[in-house]
Amino acid sequence: MKSEIQKRPLNVSFRRGSKAEKIYRDRAGLPQAESPAPETEARAPGLPSTPSHDLVYHGGRTIANLHFRNFYVGADAWPAADMSNIDNALAAAMSDAHLNNVMEQYFPANISSTFDGSKALSGPPPSTISQTDIENLVSSAAGSGEFSGADLASTVFNFMLSPGTVLNDNTTSSSVSSDQEDDKENGRKNRMIPNDEEADSLHGLGGYHGSIHLSGQTIYYAVGVYSEVQADGTENGIVVFDQPWKNVVATFYHELNEARTDPDVEDAIRAGNQPGAIKFLGWTSKQGEECGDFPVFESGNNLALVFQEVELSSGAGTVPVQFQYSNHVHGPEGPVNVPDPKAHHKFRQHA
Repeated sequence: MKSEIQKRPLNVSFRRGSKAEKIYRDRAGLPQAESPAPETEARAPGLPSTPSHDLVYHGGRTIANLHFRNFYVGADAWPAADMSNIDNALAAAMSDAHLNNVMEQYFPANISSTFDGSKALSGPPPSTISQTDIENLVSSAAGSGEFSGADLASTVFNFMLSPGTVLNDNTTSSSVSSDQEDDKENGRKNRMIPNDEEADSLHGLGGYHGSIHLSGQTIYYAVGVYSEVQADGTENGIVVFDQPWKNVVATFYHELNEARTDPDVEDAIRAGNQPGAIKFLGWTSKQGEECGDFPVFESGNNLALVFQEVELSSGAGTVPVQFQYSNHVHGPEGPVNVPDPKAHHKFRQHA
């Protein structure tokens, strides 16, 4: 008989109706909080108002002036044009005034986003990458000086996986066999995923964001897959747009907005139900959802309701994004001409 699985906030992107969604939805919740009553709202075309999923500020850090860098893992397999398209589109989306007008309601003042460049990490594409692999890569990059000069408190390092690489949420290295993994309890206990229910990108996982602590400093990261329909018909990641690079942009738009509103979620997950664990959280719903989560769930089987190419406020073209949750409209919201009213005027901004 399985032991009861502890509730945890969400820090992942997943495809509606996938195994990854089931795994994470079954465990979504807040530390030291009672599980909410089952939702009775009917999802209907047009995405109705859902105030029960409004985001609540819990006292944790937020990042008003976000910086990010892109690292392309297994660059030997990356199309050069895709890397350039991703850099340009993600930088434009994250700094767009009309898109940021939605997110500004979760901050006490204006917000900004700065793209600090990208780097291709040469080498063949790994077949599989786990959370431990990514955290080891983050640690190695820090040790080799890749992050020198960065303001670690406000920077998210994006690790973009090459075509064909499968992402999972294991906290043991992907080089460890499944039999060996079954003998290791520490990793999965921290992620609160049962041994026989792991999530991977072949079953709906698109990416996630987290953090590591190194030499007394917190380093924030996000990781996502090259979402595409592969040659054998298998869908890796979350495929919505007509070109894979656009799916990558939308995934990281999701992760970066969650990282700016809830950067220390990984510490809350690690702390579990220890006293004060919830105080690591920035903005989440009472169900443990971050700003990008419920829009995907609410869109049902029609992801095009929330994954769209939108016009930049500058008039310089369009960018592929995923709409984020807005307390102002009680649901997913696209770009708006003026900032939404502040969702909560009493919260404190932590530097």
